Amino acid sequence: MSSVLRWLFFALIVRPVLLLGLGVHVRRRELLPMQGPAVIVANHNSNLDALLLMALYPLAKLKFLRPAAAVDYFLTDPVRRFVAQRIIRILPVERGGARAGRDPLTGCYDALDQGEIVIIFPEGSRGEPEMLQEFKKGIAHLARARPGTPFTPVFMHGLGKAMPKGSLLLVPFNVDVYVGQAYQWEGTIQGFMARTEASMAALAAEGDFPSWE
Repeated sequence: MSSVLRWLFFALIVRPVLLLGLGVHVRRRELLPMQGPAVIVANHNSNLDALLLMALYPLAKLKFLRPAAAVDYFLTDPVRRFVAQRIIRILPVERGGARAGRDPLTGCYDALDQGEIVIIFPEGSRGEPEMLQEFKKGIAHLARARPGTPFTPVFMHGLGKAMPKGSLLLVPFNVDVYVGQAYQWEGTIQGFMARTEASMAALAAEGDFPSWE
């Protein structure tokens, strides 16, 4: 039943609204990983970020896509919990879990071991519209634990205005998506973070977008 609901949700709601209603332009879509284990690394400005990334895939691939998301946001409301767990199939990340001796990335490890495609936002939380925040090092720990896994950087522009943090209304803005070349663990936390930040910055600069007012 969950797989049917997921298919209907993306086929009848998400894809028409996002891919047609917003006017999404994707550069180098062919670089998106079509099989796992793999990780998509993306910037985070909107509630729509994970949905848009999933909508870029054929419907038959939805069962392999697993966005990592914060437990304290998605699993506290019954309706939100149902959508998150049964339809989007998030990987719950417990913010602050490491301080309590729990690895917040356990679900991501398991998903990769099962050959799935993990979507992760290294900024952690949504920031100001179209402004990159500092990346957290959890992504590097994930890469170190699964060193052969390809990490594909994706930069999205426009969703921060289409539905910014705190908004429930969709505003029709054009959205641009830039997909970069995949990379892997390079031996050090610092080196991996530097590669991630450089890849995302290069994709962001490629669009040469003016600052948001």
